[in-house]
Amino acid sequence: MEQQELRAAVRSVLARHPGAAAWRPLSEQIGIAGLAVPEQYGGAGCGAVEVHVVMEELGRQLSPVPLLGSAVLTVQALLASGDGTACARLLPQLTAGRAIGTLAWAEQGSWDPAAIRTTATAGPGGTWRLDGAKEHVLDGSQADVLLVAARTDAGVSLLEVDVNGPGVNREAAVTMDRSRTQSRVVLRHAEGRLVGGNGTGEQVLRRVLDLACTALAAEQVGAAERCLELTVAHARDRRQFGRPIGSFQAVKHRLADAYVLVESARSAALGAALAAADESPELTRYAAVAKSACSEAFSAVAGEMIQLHGGIGITWEHDAHRYFKRAHGSSRLFGPPAWHRARLCACLGLTPT
Repeated sequence: MEQQELRAAVRSVLARHPGAAAWRPLSEQIGIAGLAVPEQYGGAGCGAVEVHVVMEELGRQLSPVPLLGSAVLTVQALLASGDGTACARLLPQLTAGRAIGTLAWAEQGSWDPAAIRTTATAGPGGTWRLDGAKEHVLDGSQADVLLVAARTDAGVSLLEVDVNGPGVNREAAVTMDRSRTQSRVVLRHAEGRLVGGNGTGEQVLRRVLDLACTALAAEQVGAAERCLELTVAHARDRRQFGRPIGSFQAVKHRLADAYVLVESARSAALGAALAAADESPELTRYAAVAKSACSEAFSAVAGEMIQLHGGIGITWEHDAHRYFKRAHGSSRLFGPPAWHRARLCACLGLTPT
């Protein structure tokens, strides 16, 4: 019942505050920025299932609010670091939605922590100097808190970098999906401070990757479900040869196949959310399945939306192109389906073909 009320509340706010304007009321009235944050840091102390509910609703509307980058990536990286001092200093403002956080992680299109080449060299007074370039940084241009994954002499580590400090250059990236802003962050001898232990960053990132894929899968399900709803409504209203196009058997079959894809993806996404909520040791397997299945389902259903809407489906006036772009953008975010299937094979001790 509480999850149903949460879903209804989020949907109501999104209906009244379209676009980026929804972030403040969602944070202040519902507290979505701190759903998965422990109460000691000002959060609601909820878990992955509640985040799943919110992400589904955001996906339905293709909402541009920075929940994924700030409340999932950044917050979970801080929590996974085990750095109580950093959490106490940064989480309250992130939880309240007063600050937006981002995690600069991917390099050259790869989300594998082993591929990180950005370096951090120890300096005086416990400071570090970072050099490198990060891509696909969610909400990087407007972020107030910047966490960077870099390689030290001890291995991959997590560091906090002043977004306005010298040597930090944030460049807005031109993406196909304009509703999800990304940036390229270039660091040239930028100063940072360690978050968590030196060399513990790879473990943190692998934890964050699973939670990010779990949250994104929920968003993909919500968006795919909305694609199907709009397409079914169009099939009922659009008439050809004196009858609704939805009455033709070929259209019925395609809509039925799309429905199966959406519901199968929903099961995969919810399974990953439950595994995350239960702190299951098999979360990586569930997250890899969810990211792979939900990415492909959303792409397929968005493609059917374009096809079955006909000419209007490829115009700027209709939302079909927005869902299609989000589908393909989110499919690549945090790694493509094939990479996650390889991760799954590794978990199962299999060799991918």
